[in-house]
Order: sequence, then structure tokens, then C-alpha cells
Amino acid sequence: MAETISGLKRTHYCAQPRTSDIGCEVILFGWAQRQRDLGSLIFIDLRDRTGLIQLAFSEGSGQEAYQKAFTVRSEYVLAAKGIVRRRETPNPRLATGEIEVVVSELRILAKAETPPFEIVADSVVKEELRLRYRYLDLRRPDMQRNFAMRHRIVGVAHDYFDKNGFLEIETPVLIKSTPEGARDYLVPSRMRAGGFYALPQSPQLYKQLLMLSGFDRYMQIARCFRDEDLRADRQPEFTQIDLEMSFVESDDVMSINEGFVSAVFKEALGIEIPTPLPRMPYAQAMALYGSDKPDMRFDMKIHDLTDIASRSGFRVFSAAAQAGGGVQAINAKGAFAALSRRELDKLTEAAKQYGVKGLAWSRLDRENGSSSFAKFLTEEELAAIYGRLDARDGDVVLIVADENRDTALQALGALRLSAARTLGLIQEDVFSFLWVTDFPLFEYSSEEGRFLAKHHPFTAPLDEDVEKLETDKAGCRAKAYDLVLNGVEVGGGSIRINDPELQRRMFTALGFSQEDAQERFGFLLDAFRYGAPPHGGMAYGLDRLVMLMLGCDSIREVIAFPKVQNASELMTGCPGRVDPKQLDELHICLINE
Repeated sequence: MAETISGLKRTHYCAQPRTSDIGCEVILFGWAQRQRDLGSLIFIDLRDRTGLIQLAFSEGSGQEAYQKAFTVRSEYVLAAKGIVRRRETPNPRLATGEIEVVVSELRILAKAETPPFEIVADSVVKEELRLRYRYLDLRRPDMQRNFAMRHRIVGVAHDYFDKNGFLEIETPVLIKSTPEGARDYLVPSRMRAGGFYALPQSPQLYKQLLMLSGFDRYMQIARCFRDEDLRADRQPEFTQIDLEMSFVESDDVMSINEGFVSAVFKEALGIEIPTPLPRMPYAQAMALYGSDKPDMRFDMKIHDLTDIASRSGFRVFSAAAQAGGGVQAINAKGAFAALSRRELDKLTEAAKQYGVKGLAWSRLDRENGSSSFAKFLTEEELAAIYGRLDARDGDVVLIVADENRDTALQALGALRLSAARTLGLIQEDVFSFLWVTDFPLFEYSSEEGRFLAKHHPFTAPLDEDVEKLETDKAGCRAKAYDLVLNGVEVGGGSIRINDPELQRRMFTALGFSQEDAQERFGFLLDAFRYGAPPHGGMAYGLDRLVMLMLGCDSIREVIAFPKVQNASELMTGCPGRVDPKQLDELHICLINE
């Protein structure tokens, strides 16, 4: 039968005692990392969320404690009382490596079976097994450090926004479904047959309504939900650091968030982030890097060869150029040895995944050079291409041509990242921020055959582009801004529409009838009639931010109980079936396939 902690109160966490505590009595709780039996001496490494400390047992210091220690196995839950002393053989790898605790009283609070994997940092166990036993996985020191850092980042957010006049206000989790964008998670209503709530994809509409309510600075650590396909940096439920401000323009929102970024990196990591952060319009980011979230830790810009290609005798290049598409190139400086034919074949296959037909390349070297396209071009055409790229011996030129310029840019942007990884150009210990601004207000969906809002329907167009709402959707830009860190979008926002007439025009541009707009968003349009201040805001993906700050490869490393690729949780087995009675109460009937 397990013992209790009656009469014992913890004095220290395991990693807290130091040489200054030598001679003092301490009481510790934790898990047995391992037990070492040396005959007359037994040592147990005791672990809690702060770290390890060595417990020492001998027959002379306590026969009963010594006998219990003999029975202890890994992951037993223990309480230990004893005196701190200096270790004979210090362990410099431990914060407590100069001391140990000579135990006079040991209680076994719970026994444990042998775990399916060792509870150690940097485990090489398959992720599926780790997630199935997530409660054990979370005991590992690196996982505990991840969540301590997450807690710290949230604490900095609360403190920073509080000091800057923001009020934390909770918004509802059961809301009206207003489908436009990612799929909603729906929740059936028991009280209203046939009625459904949605789980919020963000607090967007409620925080705008808070601005109308006079709370001119709002923030919230908000839980959000999106029924979308999962990737390494996405989950169906996630957390946002959400904020909104009244009487502001884009510069004001970006400035307050630059202060937050600076504060969180300084206080959580001890790293200075120079501000103001650099900015780049969306069109320039796409033209130079083939991405609206470019990784700025290395150079390798994209160069436009369309004008040269349009006059070329090489049909692959000229056809793309003459069709109104693009011929784009990057020069991988000094990559001759690293980008072998085999590596180029891999890049060619990768390019095809982005919709282009292939990749043209040249490995430049006077004696051993080779090219997939040089023989189709004149000396003058080659000289023009290599001249524009400043390409020399030892370089590798990569060219993508497509009748759709955006497709060519996106493919080359992806190849730029792949090539940089192969060449070791990405500095993993560098944090490079960039604001990307002036996004398109709309993006065309070939699946739906219409323009959709690139961010959401409440984003304001640039003043000079307002008249393009009806005449040139593709050319209409938004008062929108994304914060990019090392090639990953960590936050984004916009200035919102606060004019009811402009909001109606936006809904019309998106193909909503007046009746549809009133049905879905009538509460917002009605609210605008009573005076809406100019307002804008932003939201950070907290999980992504923590992942990047810690250098983790997957967002699952910073979420306590994450979902896997099919949106299930391996530990509990959810989603699962429910009792038919529950379905009856919700007025739901399942159709068997």
C-alpha cells in the first residue's frame, strides 16, 4: 500500500539546493530517475520539473530508509527527508552536482511499472509511442523546459500588454458559424433542435465589437479551432495572443508589437531584437524571394529573366515569357561541389510538386561545367543571363519557367529554401524578423470560381485602392501586415473596415447578396450604425512562436496534448463514438455508409 505525505511539507524543488544549504534539512518530492546499489551505499537520482538531485542512503544514516531505497525502481514516486552535504565526486553536468542529500526518511508514495521508454532528454523514441504515453513523455526534462518557456512567454505577454494599457477580456467559445475560409468545428445545440454553434477560428468579430464598446485596447490568450489538414506547424486547436486597438493606423499596431517582440526575446531568452523591424511589401517579397514569408537569414535573391527569355530561341523559356508568365532564376554562389547532378535531380522533382514542368540548371566550371539548357541558347543570351545573376565559375544557376508567373516564383522560392539547407546557409541560432505589408485584399479560388478574402472580409483596403473593389479585385491591396520570423509567419493582422457602407461593398465584392450578408454578419453591420472607431489589431500563433524561440522542429513539442495527422489524439483515442442516447438528445441521426 502506498505511503502518504502526511506530516511532510516540501522545502525545495529538486534542483534548488546548493552548497549554501550544506548542513540544512530538506524535504523533497519527485520521481526516481534511476537507482544505483553499491552494496553499503545506495544512490537514487530524484527528478522533478526543475531537475535532478542525488539522494544517498547508507545503513548508518537510516536502516529503514536504506531498506526502502533497495526496493525503488525507475519512476517510483518518492518523498525524501534528509541533510544536504557536499558530494565526494561532483557532477559538473548537474546544477546540484556539488551536493547530495543524506536521507533519513524515505516514503514510497506510488510504485511504477517499467515505462515503455526511458524518461530522458532528447529521446530517440518514435513520436507515435511518445504521444500514446504523452503523460510519460511530458516528464522528460526537455519537454518540461519547453513548457516552462511557454509559461514565461505568456507571462511576458500579460505584463507587456498590461503596462501598455490593454485590458484582458474573454470572448465566447460557442459562437455563430460564419463560414468564410477554413472549416468551422460545429457543436450541436440540445436546447434548439437543428441549431449549431461553431468553435471560434479566432475572436475576430468579438474583438471588433469590443472596440465599438469603447474598450480601446483589448488582449486575450485565446483558444481557437480550425478544421483543416494538419502540418508540422498546425493543429486543429491552438492558442493565439490576440489583441485589438482603437484610433490607430498600421504603423501604430506594428510599433506596439515590435515592443512586445523585443520584450519577449529579452526577458525569455536574453536576446536583444533591434527595432524598428524591417518592412517589405508583399509584391517585393514575392518577386525577390518567391514567398510572402521569406527567410531572411540568407541572401540568394530571385532574378527576373523574363525579358531576356522572351527573345530566346529556347522554346521552354520564350513560350513562358510570351504567354505572360515568368522566367525566374537564383544563383547558388559557390555551390558547384554541393549541388551535384544527383542533388539537382532532387531539386527538379521538388520543383514539379509546385506545378512547374521542371528545372533548368547550369553548373559553372571551365573544365567540368554542365548545363541542361546552355546548348539551346546563343553565347549572347547566356552572357546576358549569367551577367544579370553575377554568375561565375563555382556557382550553380537554377531557372524556372512557367506560363503563370506566380507559379514560377513560388516554385523557385521553395527551391531557394531547399538549396540553402543543402548548402548549410541557414544560421539556426539567428532570429530574423520581417514585416510583410500591403497584401492583396483578395485571392482567386479556382475551386470556387470566385475571389475570396485573402485574410478575412473585415480587412480594410488601402485608401488608394478602394475604388478597385468593383473593378480590379486582383490589383486591390489591403491594410494588412504579417510578422515573419525565420521564414515562418508568427503573427498577422490588419486595419479593419469601420464604415458600414464600405463593409457592405466588401461583402458584395465577395459575392454575398445583401440577404446573405445580413444573415451572416447583420449584428456587425448593425453595430457599425452606432459609431465604430478606426481600429486594427493582430494575433500571434503562440504555439508557433514558442516553437521557433526554442528551435523545435514540430509544433507538437510545445503543445501538451497535441493531435496527429488525422486530427486524433493517440493517448485518449479521441475522437470516439458516443452513446446513442446522447445523439438522440442532440437531435442527430448518423447515416451508416
